Amino acid sequence: MYEQDGPGGHDALAERFEAHRGRLRGVAYRMLGSASEADDAVQEAWLKLSRVDPGGIGNLTGWLTTVVSRVCLDMLRSRRSRPEEPIGQRMPDDIGAEAVDGGGPEDEAVLIESVGRALLVVLDRLGPAERIAFVLHDMFAVPFDEIAPIVDRTPVATKKLASRARLRVRGNPVVPGPELDRHREVVEAFLAAARGGDLDALLGVLAPDVVRRSDPAAVPPGAAAEARGARTVARETVILAGRAQAAALALVNGTVGIVVAPGGRLVIALLLTVEDDRIAEYEVIADPARLRALDVAVLGD
Repeated sequence: MYEQDGPGGHDALAERFEAHRGRLRGVAYRMLGSASEADDAVQEAWLKLSRVDPGGIGNLTGWLTTVVSRVCLDMLRSRRSRPEEPIGQRMPDDIGAEAVDGGGPEDEAVLIESVGRALLVVLDRLGPAERIAFVLHDMFAVPFDEIAPIVDRTPVATKKLASRARLRVRGNPVVPGPELDRHREVVEAFLAAARGGDLDALLGVLAPDVVRRSDPAAVPPGAAAEARGARTVARETVILAGRAQAAALALVNGTVGIVVAPGGRLVIALLLTVEDDRIAEYEVIADPARLRALDVAVLGD
């Protein structure tokens, strides 16, 4: 037992908490998709721990996970109750940079890499209780009977929450597996060439008569909403290569697509049509209403 009021007891408690900080931050980040909010949730857990008698806590890992999860659930519900922040009529030029309050771009990039940009986009579309249940069970192996009190459901209902979330995460491909795999290879090559600004590689993956269509919000002022021909589209893609750094493959409306999600938040989606192992056309979607209407899921390995 630790004496919380004494210096030694407090220091020992702080050491025990620090041993759990990394895991708690990982849990909170997957629930919130924000490094700064995850840090806030972990700090709140420490404040709560510092106010109780640690001797009465039989399983500190479980106790802290429960506290952080409840804090995250409240934050998610509060976020949903606020009006949506409007997205501007034009994407920022530094869209490829990861920005986060209270941390550097490198910190955010590491967190995103650990979770997966496409998964963060999908998690952001789940209801608060669904997200909590899925993250705790599927990503951290917490039993449903321990999750149930957090989301105020029975274990059976909690299992259904996680199952429903799992289906949304996995999605439903509309093309057969072998064809999906071929399309994935083509889109991966396109994205790699876009990231590297490799004009020749782009020309190799684009159909000669490829067509690119874009929402007005996705193109610079004065630029055309439609482009035709491999060389024109490839040159344009090279100019916008910075955006590709925040991009990832995803299942979009059941086919292989690309999501551009700086900080894990979807701002652009690409719907691509692959024919004869080349990209025949693609559409760039940036309109908030159209983005919300998309069915986005994680593209399986």
